[in-house]
Amino acid sequence: MSKNKEKSKSIVDEVKITDEEPPVEKEVDENKKFDSSENIQDHKDEIVLELEQKVVDLKDQLMRSLADGENLRKRTQKDVEHAKKYSHISFIKELVSSVDNLQRALQSIPEDTSSLPEPIKNLIVGLEIVEKEVISTLEKHNVKQINPLGEKFDYNFHQAMFEVATNESDPGTVVEVSQKGYLLYDRLVRPAMVGIAKKIDAEDTEKKTDKEQ
Repeated sequence: MSKNKEKSKSIVDEVKITDEEPPVEKEVDENKKFDSSENIQDHKDEIVLELEQKVVDLKDQLMRSLADGENLRKRTQKDVEHAKKYSHISFIKELVSSVDNLQRALQSIPEDTSSLPEPIKNLIVGLEIVEKEVISTLEKHNVKQINPLGEKFDYNFHQAMFEVATNESDPGTVVEVSQKGYLLYDRLVRPAMVGIAKKIDAEDTEKKTDKEQ
């Protein structure tokens, strides 16, 4: 009889243990659900971060594109202005050579023209008028002559062709202009060909005196 009681008690205990197992499984399921929701949230956060980084990158690309466009506009504007100012510099170089020839022709005319025939006098007057008009037209188009007689030598605008020994002018002063120079705006078309003063040495003076004696 006692044995039967023990058996029934063990059966009851087993049933109780069995009844207690489902709550454990339910807790495990809830943990799984919690872990799953955490993973989904982490994934969402990663996506948000990636999208935010893409927005930053796109903004940076946009700013760079705008800056490149502005730089291109400025360069193009500068090139257009440069072309307007200096595109005809080759033509100016050729033209000033003709002006040189005209001025040389006028310089060869004697100072006293009273003995010359009247037609020749009229021709000279006409050439002088043409010279003045040509120079005036060049100046209107921002072409300026460089005539540095009496000025200090400037290698930016002058080209020294020879030296003149003299004590009448300071050394380095332009004492002769063999060919005038020209500027187009601030750009040199052609330097002025000049002779510059050189101080006479005492030894050179003594040698010259000895030779003359």
